This record gives sequence, C-alpha cells and structure tokens, in this order.
Amino acid sequence: MAGMTLEQLKIFLAVAQHLHFTRAAEELYITQPAVSAAIHNLEQEYGVKLFHRIGRHIEIAEAGKLLQVEAQKILDQVSLTERGLRELNNLQRGELKLGSSLTIGNYWLPSKISEFKSLYPGIQINCSLANTEEICLGTATGQFDLGLVEGDVKPALQNTLDYEIVGSDRLQIVVGQKHPWFEWGEIDLSQLTQTLWVMREPGSGTQQRFEEALQNWGINLNELNVILVFNSGEMTKAAIEDGVGAIGISELMVKKEIQLGTLRAIRVIDNREGKGAIAEIVRPFFKLKHRQRFQTALSKVFEKMLISSILDGSHQYVSVI
Repeated sequence: MAGMTLEQLKIFLAVAQHLHFTRAAEELYITQPAVSAAIHNLEQEYGVKLFHRIGRHIEIAEAGKLLQVEAQKILDQVSLTERGLRELNNLQRGELKLGSSLTIGNYWLPSKISEFKSLYPGIQINCSLANTEEICLGTATGQFDLGLVEGDVKPALQNTLDYEIVGSDRLQIVVGQKHPWFEWGEIDLSQLTQTLWVMREPGSGTQQRFEEALQNWGINLNELNVILVFNSGEMTKAAIEDGVGAIGISELMVKKEIQLGTLRAIRVIDNREGKGAIAEIVRPFFKLKHRQRFQTALSKVFEKMLISSILDGSHQYVSVI
C-alpha cells in the first residue's frame, strides 16, 4: 500500500471546504484533473467514498467527514512541527500567534510585544483582537499559541486550557461632563441604579467583571437602566463623552480622557451596614494555552517573559472588593 500523502490531504481538505473540484484546484494553484486524481486515488486506496457525486454537485460522505477532522489535525501538527524545527536557530526567526481581548491588546500588551521584539527582532508576531469568549475558543482550537484575556474561561473549556494570572487592572465607573455625577465625584452604591448605563456586549471580559462586582454589591444587572450595548470599549467611551450615561471601564482606556477632563472617574462608597468603604473592581489578566497541543519555543519564551513580569512585582492582582 502506498499510503496517503500530505499533498493528498491538503487537496482533500480544499475539496471538502469548497465542495467543488475546480475551486479547490484554483485555491491550490493546480489543475482540476490533479485534484480529481488525488481524490480518486484516496478512494481507491482505502475502498471508501469520500464524496457523493450528485449531478454537477458533490456532497461529503461519512468517510469524508471522518477524514476531514483527522486530516486537519494531521496538517495542524505538521505545521507546528515545521515551526518548531525552524526555531532551532536560537530564535533568530519564526512566528508567534497571539490572541488578545480588546482592552489587553490595545493598552497592556503592546509594551510586552515591544520588549519581546527588542530581544528577538527577527520574530514575526501576529496578534488578533476579539472579546474574551472568542479568544478562549481560538486558543482551544489552535488558532493562537497563547491567549490573553481579562474574563473567565467558560467551564466547557477549562479542561482544555491552562490559565494563570500575568497582570491586572482596575475597572472604574466613568461619566462625561454633562452627567450630574461629574461634579460630585463620589456616589453611594445605592445610586448606581439611578442613572442610564452604556454597556459592553455579552462575552466581553469587562462586562463579566462588572456584572460580578454588581452581584458582590447586592445589585442585580436588571436594576440598571441600560440604554446602549457596544462591542467596543472605545464606542462606550465615545457614547458617554457627550451623553448622560455611565460606564464601567478599564482605567487603562480612560487615562488620557480623565487627564484632559473630558471624563471623570467616580468613586463609589459601599454604604451597606454603615461600612463607608470604597467599592473597587480589580480584575486579573489571564494567559491561556492549550493543555495538550505542542508549544513552540517562541511561545515558551514569551510566556516566561509574561510570568516574570508579575513575579518581579511589576503587576499585582487583588480580588474584587
């Protein structure tokens, strides 16, 4: 038996994706007869039908569905192995694929990437930004070598992903100049239900932490008058600069606006049972990696740099108060 080849698997996956021999050939820059021959040889070799030919169309067969899953795993592993071999050059070249939630990626991560690039200038770093939920899923499916999020990992992925704290930031209640709280600078917990709110979308790490804080303060999210929901912290910020709503947002995102005086962070006093303490929301930044997938040398070095930054005291994590 000749056995299947990597080239046959690549051709098969292209046909399975497009369900079209000609489009698969165009994607791979080979001829349509070469595509047909590769599929025919696989079917002949193993005595199975990978596709059903129905008129001018094709549908993937049961054997094809099995091969599609396993072929993708094989090619992913080959790609990682090739990357690992290329890195056996004292990290002079290679690629690191990062996935980051929006706040971390826009405000915290750039300095880490800059530090890493100064040490390894030949390394290409590709960083994708999305909300926490999407980054967790991308790390679990192998899209990213490492993920960085400020929200929780869903229970369904906790057996797939390792995660540990590498930093933290603080969420603040912020309003614009037209809001009455702007002049006050301080409110009681009970007053949080007495204003309009602009929120992040479900799946956002910021939204997760804000809702957790509300629960800890004895406030149900349904008690807040939410008028707008955005999938970007920048959009929530812009919405309140000229409006009368309030937001819960990372202090990293509003540092410049607070310095300029266009926004103001509002101190919240926990007046339950006469406590009079300041109610704060401090959230951790988590590093994610797959528990079983091959980890490249580049990924290990970048991970070590992130961990050392918290061990040397440059970051602290404090639980939500």
